[in-house]
This record gives sequence, structure tokens and C-alpha cells, in this order.
Amino acid sequence: MGVQATYDDANLLLRLYELRREDKLREARAWFVRNYYAATMDEHAALCPPGSQEDTYFRMVTSYWDMTASLITSGVLNQDLFLESGNELILAWDRVRDVIPEMRAAMSPLVMKNFEQVAQSGIARIEKAQPGGFEKFSARTRAFVNRPRK
Repeated sequence: MGVQATYDDANLLLRLYELRREDKLREARAWFVRNYYAATMDEHAALCPPGSQEDTYFRMVTSYWDMTASLITSGVLNQDLFLESGNELILAWDRVRDVIPEMRAAMSPLVMKNFEQVAQSGIARIEKAQPGGFEKFSARTRAFVNRPRK
């Protein structure tokens, strides 16, 4: 375990949880878990056309997790405390990780860098606890996606 979490860390974590309960973000998160999986920018564009509700949902979810991750990477929020209950960030990263290289090439190399950094720490934590555990986690959570089956 790294730096000891503080009372302020706990309060910030609870505030972030409250934000997740906001109706629009909850709706966006539910859509994302059920429907978002893209391996390419073309698949992303088909799922989330610019200006669509789906694009709004995608941006809400990913910006929420990138903002949360930025609090961690900047040292404002204790990473170990967050990762004790932060599996949804890891699930969200797992869904976007394949398309991120194309997004970065098209927009900025900094797109979702904080999100990735914290997710990678969470993945390493899962792997340390159970080698192969992230692969199982990924397979299980990707099975939730509403997409045509081959």
C-alpha cells in the first residue's frame, strides 16, 4: 500500500460517488455498459455519431472517468483508496482502450491519458491479486454489451 488515505480522500471519494448518481450521468453510464464497444474509430462513429445522444453519453462517461483519474494522478485523491471500489473505471477503460490510439492520432496524444494511467494501475492490482484476473474481468464485462454476435 502506498500513501495512507486521509479523511479528505474519503470525502472526495464519496462526492465522486454522489456525482455518479446524478440522473443524466447514471443514464449515460447505463447506456455505456450495455452498448459501448468499439475497436476502431469507424465502429465508434457508427455507435456515437457526432451530435447524437450516444455521443453525449460517451463523452459524459469518459470525461467523468478522465476527470476522476486526473484527481488521482495529480495527487488530490488517494489511488489505493479509489481502486478499492473503482472497478467501473477499469470496465470503462476496457471498453475504450482499443479505439484510443486512433482518437489520440486524430485529436491529441493526451486524450484520456489520466484515465489510462489509473486504469493500468487498477489492472496491475487485479493481476497481482490473481494472475489472469483482468482477462476474466474483461471477458465478463464485455459480455454485457448489446452487439451483434458472430
